[in-house]
Amino acid sequence: MTHQVPAFQRAWSGVRRLAQRVPWWIWFGVGILTGLLALRAYKTWRSPSAQAALQARVHTFTQPVEFNHTAWQLQALWLKVYYGTLDPERYLTIPGQREQVDAYLHVVAEIQRLEDQMRQVYGDPNLSPAAREARLAELQAQLDTLYARRERLAPLAEEIIQAQISVVLADQGLTLGGQPIPPVLYHVSPVPWGLVVSPREVIRRDAFVTLDPSLPVSEHIRLEDDIAHALNVSTLVVPVGGVGTYPTMVMETTSLPWLVETVAHEWLHNFFDLFPLGWSYNDSPEMRTINETAASLAGRAIGRLVLARFYPDRLPPPPPPPQPPTQDATTPEPPAFDFNREMRKTRVRVDQLLAEGKVEEAEAYMEARRRVFWQHGYHIRKLNQAYFAFYGAYADAPGGAAGDDPVGAAVRELWALSPSPGAFVRTLLWVDSFEDLLQRLEALRQAQGAQP
Repeated sequence: MTHQVPAFQRAWSGVRRLAQRVPWWIWFGVGILTGLLALRAYKTWRSPSAQAALQARVHTFTQPVEFNHTAWQLQALWLKVYYGTLDPERYLTIPGQREQVDAYLHVVAEIQRLEDQMRQVYGDPNLSPAAREARLAELQAQLDTLYARRERLAPLAEEIIQAQISVVLADQGLTLGGQPIPPVLYHVSPVPWGLVVSPREVIRRDAFVTLDPSLPVSEHIRLEDDIAHALNVSTLVVPVGGVGTYPTMVMETTSLPWLVETVAHEWLHNFFDLFPLGWSYNDSPEMRTINETAASLAGRAIGRLVLARFYPDRLPPPPPPPQPPTQDATTPEPPAFDFNREMRKTRVRVDQLLAEGKVEEAEAYMEARRRVFWQHGYHIRKLNQAYFAFYGAYADAPGGAAGDDPVGAAVRELWALSPSPGAFVRTLLWVDSFEDLLQRLEALRQAQGAQP
């Protein structure tokens, strides 16, 4: 008869082995991170502001349906400790690591395929009740088997991807003694929705609340309307692909490029929190744009480096360079609908109207533009100030919801002048204002003889 070791005993054994294996300075780095996060929370508590007051008022509407970050983090940390001694990079070759990750992604793809089939069976009017019930039972049995397999494969796949990203971070000089601080830890799970609140008179994110991932769209709309009417603000519930908790939270996907890029993106936010760049995230819309744009640019580049090193056949081709206009004498075809171009045009006009105090006119214009986007296949449920306050902070590409915001352009220029993703990140770590960013950008221009 075999002896089954209790789960708590196995987890405690994992903690002891992990503590013995990890150098003291890693724990020191994690301690610094914990202290800094506590300091940020203390400063927020000691310094109430109009935005903090608004956030508190929004909580009165959202409290029953808010996402429980504490419970999620405790569960995720428990899993990381439980599986923290797998060390796949020590006993698996690179082909072996790839095999495990591919197996996990294949199971996720099969689960998504069968869940889609179940939705179709529920809605198929040609099935009799007995046939529908039999088919659903068959699909559920297959899904139960796949769910169990995913539960076995996911922890090892996460450990492998964490280790692979850590290798690339070390190559980029974003580690201490070869180890990322904080260690790269992420967990795949359903991610919460995000409720964005902006003033109506200006595009600015004044409050953000995460909501239970199971909340239906009808509840999204009810919350948006109730808060907007009660507080005279612009509101929107948006999907998010990852959350910068610790461990970071990442949405389930079958796309390996998206997965490694998102894990890198969210780790960068945790890394930024050790420096003025992260401390200043909520100080101004400009600092939020710098943070999000930097994490997007560097996260995408780090993700590509992971693919190039460990999954070269999965590396997407780089975008083609823009083509020069041709001197064709024939009548040119009308340009295709360009989402980024049209969204930039919309944002610029909205900013002009709001600057002139024409709030109602700006809102009517956004609704008219939303209908244009819908007609061209971009099904935006609501286009308002909150939409631009959220999506405009991600300015890693020209145009789009950021409009003519100079902050994103400055970060992109710094990126273009930086010799590597690691150099780019290290330059930004001590930035605590837009003016500081411009000074560092000008110094880099002069050092390289570049023109603005």
